[in-house]
Amino acid sequence: MQRKNNILRSSSSSRSGMALVMALGIIVIVSTIMALSLSLTVTTTKRTTDLYLYEQSVLLSKSATEYALLQIAQSAPCSYNGSHFKYNNTYDINIEVAYVYDSAAICTAGGGTLYTLVTTPEQSGSALIDVAVGVNDTTITSEPIRYFRRTIQKL
Repeated sequence: MQRKNNILRSSSSSRSGMALVMALGIIVIVSTIMALSLSLTVTTTKRTTDLYLYEQSVLLSKSATEYALLQIAQSAPCSYNGSHFKYNNTYDINIEVAYVYDSAAICTAGGGTLYTLVTTPEQSGSALIDVAVGVNDTTITSEPIRYFRRTIQKL
């Protein structure tokens, strides 16, 4: 007489149910990891773009300051007040210049903006240059990027 072993058959049916539960658990874990990975990738891309635009704004503000110094050097004393222009239709650059002299007559004759009067001739002849660079293009970045630079330059 042959003995039939029903123990193996009954355990295999409970194993298939356990395998289904484990497979669903693994699918949930993998999908959670994939969702977090995708979220991190999107955030990293946005940060990289914002960092690039910010660094470009810093470099453009330095160039705009040099441009303002060139315009001051090429014009009559206290006659350049600043300018406003766009770069690549992305960056909005605004330059404002105020002067420091020992006499208000210099800026009155030149038509410029006098910031303050000083008492000694050694302190006279400086320019306060304010440069603001902004990115307000919503197709590039979701939030506006703005960089402000103030420079005091002896003329």
